[in-house]
Amino acid sequence: MLDAVSNEPFVAFERVQKSYDGETLVVKDLNLDMPKGEFLTMLGPSGSGKTTCLMMLAGFESATHGEIKLAGNSINNIPPHKRGIGMVFQNYALFPHMSVAENLAFPLEVRKMGKSEREAKVRRALDMVQMGSFGGRRPAQLSGGQQQRIALARALVFEPELVLMDEPLGALDKQLREHMQFEIKHISDNLGITVVYVTHDQTEALTMSDRVAVFDDGRIQQLAPPDELYEAPKNSFVAQFIGENNTLEGVVETIAGERCTVRLDNGSVIDAMPVNVTEPGQRTRISIRPERVEFGRDRLTDDAHTLDAEVLEFIYMGDIFRTRLRVAGNNDFIVKTRNAPGQIRLDPGTTIEIGWQPEDCRALDA
Repeated sequence: MLDAVSNEPFVAFERVQKSYDGETLVVKDLNLDMPKGEFLTMLGPSGSGKTTCLMMLAGFESATHGEIKLAGNSINNIPPHKRGIGMVFQNYALFPHMSVAENLAFPLEVRKMGKSEREAKVRRALDMVQMGSFGGRRPAQLSGGQQQRIALARALVFEPELVLMDEPLGALDKQLREHMQFEIKHISDNLGITVVYVTHDQTEALTMSDRVAVFDDGRIQQLAPPDELYEAPKNSFVAQFIGENNTLEGVVETIAGERCTVRLDNGSVIDAMPVNVTEPGQRTRISIRPERVEFGRDRLTDDAHTLDAEVLEFIYMGDIFRTRLRVAGNNDFIVKTRNAPGQIRLDPGTTIEIGWQPEDCRALDA
């Protein structure tokens, strides 16, 4: 493994660009630093550039421009097998003709490791993913979840300092997928390894990551811890892509410090926090999370503006109630409330008053 240089980030992309045809950039001037031990997720829709970044870091693609560094050293010209990086793919990529133990021993044999040391490391890696008794089986004799555990163990068996994961849970059913999210997070925390994880599943990204880089159109739109990404999106794309989000369109009327008033297209006036709007007259898209919408004056400040809303649909979801409203011309305005004792179930056809704290409502780019 490369020796770390003091004060250098462990992984660094410096002005990295990638083009496949010499004209169109799929990654545009990417700058990204990662400290050692971080779990970073690259999140975004198909074609946003996230997987290309992972493949350049792995060495399966080369950067058109810029430099990629590992432990302070440029790895642009180092072949994949000499980068000392563990990889986990969605399709597992296990050798079907080898046993589980042989699959795990393979990367150790490539590194010219002795037989007794190989066996000890294979045992340790299998125990790490609770698959200690499966060493003699072939991949075809395992379930999808078990194969994914083996693929994870194989990536960890030679004790890499960096592990890259490309949609590793995409083929699993919902319950197993959620279980494996916690498993992978616990293993990475316990071993102190650095992980770069690629997914288009926002829940997965929020659940597992120390930080999330949201990609769109070859650029990072926002890089932040999960709570900051969800609670304080920097632009309309991030607000819409991460979690469920209500939007209302309008024009900024006044801005004073951390509060602005917005006249919605139906003429109503509301309060919001100005994020990337700077002056009266600008078009804006208001963003408000469903769980931050209140109905009932007692939960709002005296000066908060409220809106009339018509209840269109009530959906019981077990732990939460999900109510769809018509608000300022938007028929898909959602309110989520916890299924708690005394919680009100709103009846379709009724008109209610809704509002929110201004700091929970963000005025973003239109």
